[in-house]
Amino acid sequence: MYKSANVFYPQDEMTTALLPITIGCTYNKCAFCSMYKDETYSEVPFPEIEMELKHGYKYTEKIFLTGADPMSIGFDKMKKLLHMICDYLPYCACVASYASIRSISQYSLEELTVLHNLGLRLLYIGFETGRDDTLKLVNKGHTVNEAIQQAKKLNEAKLLFNSIIMYGIAGEDQSVDNAVATANMINQFAPRSVITMNLTVFSGTELHKMIERGCFIPPSGVERLIEIKTLVENLEPNQPTIFDTTHPTNIIKIKGTLPHDKERLIDEVNHRIML
Repeated sequence: MYKSANVFYPQDEMTTALLPITIGCTYNKCAFCSMYKDETYSEVPFPEIEMELKHGYKYTEKIFLTGADPMSIGFDKMKKLLHMICDYLPYCACVASYASIRSISQYSLEELTVLHNLGLRLLYIGFETGRDDTLKLVNKGHTVNEAIQQAKKLNEAKLLFNSIIMYGIAGEDQSVDNAVATANMINQFAPRSVITMNLTVFSGTELHKMIERGCFIPPSGVERLIEIKTLVENLEPNQPTIFDTTHPTNIIKIKGTLPHDKERLIDEVNHRIML
């Protein structure tokens, strides 16, 4: 493993082989994030990546690329990387990675299709919210329309992705409006799954400073539960879509497939609200 102070990966990739591609974050400006604040962005040199692959298990079936946004290395390098993975790990059927709306926008539909055909099969993308004012508040670096456009491009390229959203991010008394707006955004494209995270305020972040200045008030626990419920109520996927709140930050752990499990998921949240 390439030496880095911080290596993060999704909960669903806990048993997946990890391959370091970038260190730190190219953007590193989100008001709520402290994950890479102390790291300078850099790319892992290809000779070091190749060394990792040479010593990898030949029959590895899945690889997760580590770094805040490995897609930021660009098409040519990503294409070279996928060829390299194919050469050294010929049984690898799925390469997964974090990505951002910003980095996806650098790729054409044709380029994404090429990468998909070379084995890039799953992306985890932080959409966070469907409200432009909230995206601006937390300095996310993209707009709702940009998120929709890039998600539709991924759908057209047949490149699966998980939409990560964050409840509580709009602040006190805004949860219902935020949930409706976020559902309306997601309803315009087809994610593989909707993964929720609970807003967590970390010391030293810009969001923490905003709270200290009285510029932002986080919602209560009950309001956050209502936000989850409202999100589920308003999601109307055109194909089976996983809804997953099992990430450790969440205040309730539920999982199901929409639309089939919608009523069950709503009932589970209602039960928690009533406690």
